[in-house]
Amino acid sequence: MTTPHSPAPADNGRRLVLSLGCPDRTGIVAAISGFIAEIGGWITEAAYHSDATSGWFFTRQAVRADTLELSVDEVRDRFAELAASMGPDTEWQLSDSGAEQSVVLLVSRDSHCLIDLLGRAERGEFPATISAVIGNHRDLEELTTRFGVPFHHVPFSADSKAESFAELQRIVDGYAPAAIILARFMQILPPDLCEAWAGRAINIHHSFLPSFVGARPYHQAFERGVKLIGATCHYVTADLDAGPIIEQDVSRINHDHSTADMVRQGRDIEALVLSRGVRWHLEHRVLVHGHKTVVFA
Repeated sequence: MTTPHSPAPADNGRRLVLSLGCPDRTGIVAAISGFIAEIGGWITEAAYHSDATSGWFFTRQAVRADTLELSVDEVRDRFAELAASMGPDTEWQLSDSGAEQSVVLLVSRDSHCLIDLLGRAERGEFPATISAVIGNHRDLEELTTRFGVPFHHVPFSADSKAESFAELQRIVDGYAPAAIILARFMQILPPDLCEAWAGRAINIHHSFLPSFVGARPYHQAFERGVKLIGATCHYVTADLDAGPIIEQDVSRINHDHSTADMVRQGRDIEALVLSRGVRWHLEHRVLVHGHKTVVFA
């Protein structure tokens, strides 16, 4: 274990990431910092947010795992005692960047988000492996397998949706994913799946929410003559397009833009916004509290 005067050991890049939200009060930062110092932890990132409206405090701490002599489970057990002293409503998580993470993508026919995510994963931009792609059409199967990723086809029809969602859940859960990404899946998850995948199911909506929810948002935006279009990456809940927002971005348009122009321009925003949201989720930079998020990006 390192001491306050120890030189920095060679950094292997592995981090333990502690994220916490609790009712705000004095002494929280000192308590957490003291705990990390006590176990020999070497902090590489520390972010804080005190929300005056809700009265909650949020933090994310990244600690070099190679400075610790304790196992992840031992650190987790010891910190649980400190977290309990901060109140029964305290929410916290300790994750290990060295642990393998799996991601499953759900798609339909649009390829732009899938291509972007597969490319970024192949370049090592995500701390996770895309384990599978599941499509309700076969249009993107050849593209998926070109990247060496398994493709599963689960067809959907109006009279068999319950069976299709059951098969979808069976396949997804078999990979135990850290994230289930609706990369323009174009199917509304039923409430039981929203609950089962809460905090892991991430959607990209081709609109700057809360404007233009539901289908064909670019057409809605065109009819309203908007000057900005956007995209929203959010967690999936049973309320359509109303889950906690992770990331958003916009692009300016004008009266010369047709609906087709808006769709083309919007695809670029969607891919970028989704990739940011997925990476921040996998790096445990997103803390959800109620209907809102704190994102330490």
